[in-house]
Amino acid sequence: MKILIVSTSILVSCLATSLAAAETNLPVWALGPFARPDQATPVISPDTNSVFDCPMRKKLVHWETRHTFNPASVVRDGKIYLLYRAEDNSSKGGIGSFTSRLGLATSEDGIHFVKEPAPVFYPADDNQKDWEWTGGCEDPRITEGPDGTYYLTYTQYTGRKWRLGLAISKDLHAWTKYGSPFTGSKYEDNHGIERKSAAIVNEVKNGRLVAAKINGKYWMYFGEGSVNLANSDDLIHWIPVESKDGKPLRVMQTRRGFLDSTLDEIGPSPLLTSKGIIVFYNAKNSDPKNGGDPELSKGVYTGGQALFDATDPAKLIARLAHPFIKPELAWEKSGQYVQGTTFIEGLSLFQGKWFLYYGCADTFVGVAIAPAKP
Repeated sequence: MKILIVSTSILVSCLATSLAAAETNLPVWALGPFARPDQATPVISPDTNSVFDCPMRKKLVHWETRHTFNPASVVRDGKIYLLYRAEDNSSKGGIGSFTSRLGLATSEDGIHFVKEPAPVFYPADDNQKDWEWTGGCEDPRITEGPDGTYYLTYTQYTGRKWRLGLAISKDLHAWTKYGSPFTGSKYEDNHGIERKSAAIVNEVKNGRLVAAKINGKYWMYFGEGSVNLANSDDLIHWIPVESKDGKPLRVMQTRRGFLDSTLDEIGPSPLLTSKGIIVFYNAKNSDPKNGGDPELSKGVYTGGQALFDATDPAKLIARLAHPFIKPELAWEKSGQYVQGTTFIEGLSLFQGKWFLYYGCADTFVGVAIAPAKP
């Protein structure tokens, strides 16, 4: 038997099943099951013809010629909008050696997308260039605020080090960068904390996903390796929750023998439901011979779900024992990350269904769809 890691007050166990069965036989609190469209192909792929006048290089660059992956999603004007990470051909090296910018694509059915010709978010000669050049802007997550403002969390990358960034927009095209959401605190520049990814808790209101308030505050799960928690009054200025010893409170950590044996990294916006807060996350498996999940290969990234208390966002209640999505198709397992990924970053409620968008092997974007429960 495999035991789910839960809070001290609740222990849940389940019989070990095949991964295929685990993806469909979900507990009542989890979202899904998700299924790929018939004869699924990438919904976003690299394009060698796209060019952009880069304000930093002062010349035209082929901004999405190498890889397009790790997307955020939001519904606007009856369409799904994807903000996806695109890498140029600025290097002949491997992962982490290219410059990343964010492209924008729209779809009327959630599957077939039309790209805009130039990126909408990118390193520029602005007050964030010291954190975004030459590595770029990576791995977006997006949330709509109560007044229709969009709040973007993303990774700022110098080419050597990373930091969490925050930006806002009214139209998904013109953006205002705020730098670190922890500006002014000891955590502004990654002091004592791993936090290059973050997602703000959402709820469904009138059929739309919007930022949720719990106990009078907004909440954000963040972190890579382990998961931490922060809160805010305005969705811009964030305060990490600390433990009694004055260190960032870890609300979720890796588990030996499970899908997340090496790493937990936040996925798309967590969802506040009547059962609790569903936190979607990306899980990396270690070597099965050294504490990894024996049913998964070494280094593979899969998708997990965890349930936190609806009134206490720090209280972990339950976690899935198996991935609810994992690399299965050839283009999910081939690309610049050869171990394969279904790296989940976008989740939208659209036309009565859940659309989950994910990066594939750091090269493509895929989608999986689930019916929306009442």
